[in-house]
Amino acid sequence: MSGIPRTYPHGVPCWVDTEQPDPTVASVFYGELFGWTFTNALPPGAPAQYLIAHLAGDDVAAIGTGTGTAVWNTYIAVTDADATADSVLANGGTVLSGPADVGPGGRAAICADPQGAEFRLWQPYRRLGAQAVNTPGSWNFSDLRTTDPDAASAFYTGVFGWTYADLGPGLEAMISVPGYGNHLAATADPDIYVRQADVPDGFADVIGALQPASDSERPHWRVTFSVDNRAESVELAEKLGATVLGTWESEWAALATIRDPQGGEVTLSEFRPPDA
Repeated sequence: MSGIPRTYPHGVPCWVDTEQPDPTVASVFYGELFGWTFTNALPPGAPAQYLIAHLAGDDVAAIGTGTGTAVWNTYIAVTDADATADSVLANGGTVLSGPADVGPGGRAAICADPQGAEFRLWQPYRRLGAQAVNTPGSWNFSDLRTTDPDAASAFYTGVFGWTYADLGPGLEAMISVPGYGNHLAATADPDIYVRQADVPDGFADVIGALQPASDSERPHWRVTFSVDNRAESVELAEKLGATVLGTWESEWAALATIRDPQGGEVTLSEFRPPDA
């Protein structure tokens, strides 16, 4: 790392959090699973909690107070939350809440695409987004699982200017923000192109994937975290009270989807390059 804070250009997913009926219980689960420590961003005596998760001192995610079944949320960085919320509406989406300032951290809005997948906008003030990513215990990707890939592609291109690319086996239907790799190379990740010398051209601009949902899935943004070893992480998750919903292999990873003790679903990914 360069020591420069990680920043996120407009249209790049920048943060994930989960709303849980009992954030303290969730913090015990995810703290044990990923090695996180926590700081409550809300003042003492507040009726809710917003626990910022840290990995080796870096912000990686958060756990907040919610009602009902737990859910994981993906935030997309924007330069102007109000203007982007207007664009969501103009392109056929829905603005469910906001835009509104969230203390000194930033300005947020809750939105849904035309197929119903919810996502959040984040215009940063003090809180820039996840500061550690793609290492074990941190956020890896958020992928859109949708019932209408063509319509979803058009919507997100209209709102964020996304492009889409097939980069080969295991990397089909990648979502890209043109120039994102150059931004990382000039700021927080100067070695990105050296590290990615053996991956397909264009991967540095990738910010997720757009995939067809299965018949049993509702449209949603699937949140994935990196782990050192899928088998060990699955075993630990089960000991901590999670349910394993499925495991599978891709060209680049061994994956598992789990449901945490309060119902939040996340995917665990052990990186396994094709020549491993």
